[in-house]
Amino acid sequence: MIKKNQTMLTNFVLLGFSGAPVFQQLLFAVFLPIYITTIMGNISIILAYRLTSSLHSPMYFFLANLSFLEICYISTTVPKMLSNFMSTHKTISFSGCVMQMYCGLLLGGTECYLLAVMAYDRYNAICHPLRYGTKMKKRTCIQLVAVSWSGGAINSLIHTILTFRLPFCRDNRINNFFCDIPPVMQLACTSTMINEIVLLVASGCVIVSSFILTIISYTHIITTVLKIKSTSGRTKAFSTCTSHLIVVTLFYGSAIFIYFRPKSSYSMNQDRVISALYAFVAPLLNPFIYSLRNGDVKAAVRKIVCHVVVLQRY
Repeated sequence: MIKKNQTMLTNFVLLGFSGAPVFQQLLFAVFLPIYITTIMGNISIILAYRLTSSLHSPMYFFLANLSFLEICYISTTVPKMLSNFMSTHKTISFSGCVMQMYCGLLLGGTECYLLAVMAYDRYNAICHPLRYGTKMKKRTCIQLVAVSWSGGAINSLIHTILTFRLPFCRDNRINNFFCDIPPVMQLACTSTMINEIVLLVASGCVIVSSFILTIISYTHIITTVLKIKSTSGRTKAFSTCTSHLIVVTLFYGSAIFIYFRPKSSYSMNQDRVISALYAFVAPLLNPFIYSLRNGDVKAAVRKIVCHVVVLQRY
């Protein structure tokens, strides 16, 4: 009976930010510039790293990878959401929903690990500056990024398989703007206790473990920085970490709120707002947070923009 119900369901309806057609058009006009700005901002970070030899260091290598992640992450949800704003049929196919959830969880999990890796990089740079070049070789950096992607892929595969093995035999309307675990589980017509337990445990392994590693790194960083006698030295050391801390707070705060609650406490209207923080706001702010607080990145981006302007004139 479960298999029959599952095969009958061929698509889902993404309710998203429901409202009158005029309101939908207004949202389209708001989110399209956000999407374009996010893509252009993160591409500028990647180009700055690739085209500026002075930025060829582990910190900027990880930052370029984070920007690539953000481009992929926002592209997983926003294009479909924009098309739904202008359509009366806000559907997504069953396979499309599976892929959207898998990619979203893959990129989100990878970002968790990558943020922890970036904290580890800052720990080595500030606490062990003399051994930094030895400990953070290019090969080591590539391996750390590869491990981050592998961890995100395994976590995503587990959740996606468990979620879509559930029987969906009642409603097919997802009360969100993309296919995420909590709103999809709400449609199941059987107990989701096992899914909730796995979600809690796996999220603990990914989110909490990477968050703890980040906290440990920054505990050592702060302890080391406070021992610096020079005020300018302390300020310079802290300035290299502040941008990362802002991103960590925004990302982990919203992720913990979404995935570390029992199903009975889900509030879809509230969750849409929190989901928007890590689906739209975080990818949008990341390039600005890092570039506005980093003179090297600002100089590199400014140089690239000047080159582009000169080329356009000719």
